Amino acid sequence: QVQLVESGGGAAQAGDSLRLSCAASGRTFSNYAFGWFRQAPGREREFVAVVDRNGGYTSYANSVKGRFTISRDNAQKKVYLQMNSLKPEDTAVYYCAACYYSNTDYYPNKEWYDSWGQGTQVTVSS
Repeated sequence: QVQLVESGGGAAQAGDSLRLSCAASGRTFSNYAFGWFRQAPGREREFVAVVDRNGGYTSYANSVKGRFTISRDNAQKKVYLQMNSLKPEDTAVYYCAACYYSNTDYYPNKEWYDSWGQGTQVTVSS
């Protein structure tokens, strides 16, 4: 497993931008795909975005497509989520997660991720 620590959350106004970071340690960073998930109060944890092992493949939930960008820096062992044009419905705890599998069909499903960070709160007001 890898150990993950998220940062960069906070309060924002609708239309603002935030960038979340996820720092990894432990197992070989480049062996993992990394996803961002979020969970709002009373709701299931949902897929937001994923980047594969070398950064060549990314995928996004429809709700964030065109507004959020996921990226990774294998040298720094970090994953980023750039969030633009934030909306109140983006309010949630955001989690970084690591997936050892390379099958892209698995990526939207949280069950395939074996390491999770503690989460960082993002609150967007209108």
